[in-house]
Amino acid sequence: MRRWNEWLLAIALIGLGIAVLAGAVIEWAWDSSVAPLVGTAVVGLGMVATIVLAFTRSRPVGLLRFRPLDLLWGVGLGVGLRLAEGLIAGPQPLPTFATIDGRVSEWWALDAVGAVVTAPVIEELFFRAVVVVTFFTILRRLVGQVAAGVIAALVSTGLFVMTHALAGAADIGPVIGLTLLGFVASGVVLFTGRIWGAIVLHAIYNASFVALSALGTALN
Repeated sequence: MRRWNEWLLAIALIGLGIAVLAGAVIEWAWDSSVAPLVGTAVVGLGMVATIVLAFTRSRPVGLLRFRPLDLLWGVGLGVGLRLAEGLIAGPQPLPTFATIDGRVSEWWALDAVGAVVTAPVIEELFFRAVVVVTFFTILRRLVGQVAAGVIAALVSTGLFVMTHALAGAADIGPVIGLTLLGFVASGVVLFTGRIWGAIVLHAIYNASFVALSALGTALN
């Protein structure tokens, strides 16, 4: 099983790198309003392929089990993280939806659905259910559960932030928020042994950004 985990981790990291690179090339080379969506879709498909591969072979018992407490974890921590990001980053202009020639992009609704529904599910299943769990499984007998959890959270968060930074979220505010989100979501999975708290947390965190963007666009 350990050998399988090592192979899975290697496949996940290589696949993520290829998908992110391909997505970045598409966005850079294709002069079209749909290029960002296509680039994001390529990255997402790379993650989905790894998730399917991992889950068809093995997964921890209870990882996909849902408990009502997961909603409380997700909502409370999601709102708390958005507030913490604002306090740490300091006063920032309200975000707005992307515009083309002064008009809101026609893809804003699809972007919003992707941010609140699709991205939290795919990214949490990849970065937490695959990367965190696999790293933790490989390292826990070597360095102990606490150290293994910390290392797994650090690696997962680093990859999570790097992926979003390459996609354009490189400003200080988003980087702080993504770092906090990565660590806290990893902690929720390691503490509860379930993935749904992290997914709800991610969805609430992104939904708050969509709400702020709608407000910022309306006031702009």
